[in-house]
Amino acid sequence: MATIGTFKKTGTEYTGEIFTLSLQAKGVRLVPDLRASGENAPSHRVLVGRAEIGAAWTKKSNEGREYLGLKLDDPSFAAPIYANLFDDEDGDGYSLIWSRPNTRRGD
Repeated sequence: MATIGTFKKTGTEYTGEIFTLSLQAKGVRLVPDLRASGENAPSHRVLVGRAEIGAAWTKKSNEGREYLGLKLDDPSFAAPIYANLFDDEDGDGYSLIWSRPNTRRGD
């Protein structure tokens, strides 16, 4: 697991930055998706400026802790990035945590 972003919450919107070796994005916003309809619709859209680079879904951990599951994608990415936005334990902000998905290699 790696922290790839930090965010603050203002009202219903999250603002922050995402940094990896290939992605440096400041002014990232997670805004509620008011158009969302359906059980699997995202709860938030991920924006950088006017460009939409992903979506987020409200989830709940086994311990009952709410968080956002993000899928980030852009034509410059080799593959989508999946990460989770958790509130920091000190309650001051939010951390975007990435971990490599488990994939099985040939049987």
